[in-house]
Amino acid sequence: MKTTTERKPLDYYLGLKYPVTITPEPGGGFVAEIGDLPGCVSEGDTLDEAYDNVEEARQLWLESAYEDGLDIPLPRDQRRYSGKFNVRVPRDLHRKLDELAEREGVSLNQFLVSTLSRAIGPRETRRARTGRDR
Repeated sequence: MKTTTERKPLDYYLGLKYPVTITPEPGGGFVAEIGDLPGCVSEGDTLDEAYDNVEEARQLWLESAYEDGLDIPLPRDQRRYSGKFNVRVPRDLHRKLDELAEREGVSLNQFLVSTLSRAIGPRETRRARTGRDR
């Protein structure tokens, strides 16, 4: 996607700290990935090598995106969220969700926030325990 906002200098983007996920491979070695930069993945025989390689991949990713005039996403922890988003659902699902909320004696918004929170809870617990979502 071509950039639509005023861009900062390349050094700004190169100085951002992106979270790195490193996963051991069953046959040995490690895969390192920067999820905020699509396709920014590398590997190494050791943790240090995997991290060094993904750092090089990050720099190349950012330089290429910058040169091509593409939007460069901020690291997840620096993004601003309004707390609002729109979701389109089939009318029948909307009706069922509204009925469930009414049975619980809460607004549809409260019901959805509670339901989403319960769905995220187990996923976050797994991530903390294993370092992975699945």
